[in-house]
Amino acid sequence: MTTHGAPSVFGAVRLGYIVIETNRFADWRRFGTDAIGMHHDALSRNLMRFRLDDQECRFLIQRGPAEDVVVTGWHIDDHTTFERIEARIRAHGVPLTVGTDEEAALRGVERLLRFPGPKGITQEICTTPVKSAEPLRMLASGFVTGDGGMGHIALTSTKPAQTRGYFHTVFDARLTDYIDETISGVKFKIRFLRVNERHHSIAIAAARDLPIDPVRTRMQHLNIQAATLDDVAQSYQRVHELGFDMALSVGQHTNDKELSYYARTPSGFEWEVGWNPVVIDETTWEPTTHQGISIWGHLPVGQTIIGKLAQFQAGARSLGRPESTVPSLSGAGIPGD
Repeated sequence: MTTHGAPSVFGAVRLGYIVIETNRFADWRRFGTDAIGMHHDALSRNLMRFRLDDQECRFLIQRGPAEDVVVTGWHIDDHTTFERIEARIRAHGVPLTVGTDEEAALRGVERLLRFPGPKGITQEICTTPVKSAEPLRMLASGFVTGDGGMGHIALTSTKPAQTRGYFHTVFDARLTDYIDETISGVKFKIRFLRVNERHHSIAIAAARDLPIDPVRTRMQHLNIQAATLDDVAQSYQRVHELGFDMALSVGQHTNDKELSYYARTPSGFEWEVGWNPVVIDETTWEPTTHQGISIWGHLPVGQTIIGKLAQFQAGARSLGRPESTVPSLSGAGIPGD
């Protein structure tokens, strides 16, 4: 049972799809297919999709000016759990919009609902992902999805307690662990939240004691999990050879032990390709704090003083830009220390 007075939805929720808005269609097609190695489907001049597995849609790319992730989609196991989450959101007075049949078809799902999320990223819940009979055509040997979902998202936040509170209220997200890290002299605390057996589906990074957000995009990075170590190595090489920017070199994380690299997408946020993260055993897991984000590697690639200045300018601008946390779903928040 949970504090909601109803059964927990933990374990019946997984990251299902991401919607990205961009005007850089040609670059995104090259990035998704030729660099990362995903399956591509062209739908129209303004819409395309990437697949990772037998589901029709894992990434929906739509034409528009945001150059960012605009929607995070969560697959819900069954109609009962879907309705439990819907009732939970309504009980907090948050507006819900029913997705149209066309919107559901584009995402390859049935029964689509959307509602506001942290940092202005719309959250969607859906049931019954549609499977595609079309064989995968991709450079990667495969990606790991299944019960843990398709990977994770990572946000920077000036209000991490409220952001964590939001995902706890909506999905009964559990704290997996923390990482303390110092980047360019600024101390960050990163909270890792899980909604199923995947080590984390949501990461929330905050600058300690500083009310700034140094990242221009709403999404700091997203992650997909490669099936093999060779897939990571080969896609890393393709990213380099095709001239896409590399954000962080290959390395291994301290907490989930995932081996990965971070490329910079055509829209500016980062894209992590990883392999072999820890799977959580709920009977034994206890949250701990790790010092530093990586055991080895994950070094900045080609970072210039101009880039560092731009990052600090973005942080300064964020001071005048109030961060959306959807207060009615965040409550008082969950303190992070």
